[in-house]
Amino acid sequence: MNRYSYKNDPAVPPFPDGHPIFVFDAECVFCSGWVKFALKREREAKYRFLAALSKVGRALYRHYGLDDRDYETNLFIEDGRAYVRSEATIRVVAGLGFPWSICRLFLLVPTKWADALYGFVARNRYRLAGRTATCFVPTPEVRSRFIL
Repeated sequence: MNRYSYKNDPAVPPFPDGHPIFVFDAECVFCSGWVKFALKREREAKYRFLAALSKVGRALYRHYGLDDRDYETNLFIEDGRAYVRSEATIRVVAGLGFPWSICRLFLLVPTKWADALYGFVARNRYRLAGRTATCFVPTPEVRSRFIL
C-alpha cells in the first residue's frame, strides 16, 4: 500500500497523522479492550486512536478497500503505510516497548496462517467478548490521544 495515499483521496477528510494511528471498532468489547491495553502499557504516548465508525475512520476503511460497515479488521497506519489484520495487531503490540516488542517475532509466521487465526477471532469477536451498549469513550486523561 502506498505511503500517505489517503492524502490524495478527496473522500478522506484531513486529520492529524503525525503519529501512528490505530483504527478500531469502538462497539466491540474485545477491540476497545485492545485500546485500553495499549493505553496502559505504551510509555511514549505515540499512538493515536480513531473509532472506525467515525467519518475519518469510515473513509479510511473505504480508501483501503475494507468494508466500512463490518469492521472485521483493525487498521494501523504508521509513517503513512497501512497495515491490516494480524500484521496491524502485531505491529501495535510490538510498538509498546519491551517486553511486548518480542511480539515482532510473530511477523515471521506466514501471513496466511496468522491472518487465518486473526480472521477466526475477528469473525467471532462479539460472541467471544460481546458488544458494548455504547461506543468506547476515552477518559479525560487520554482524550488527547484520540482523533475525534
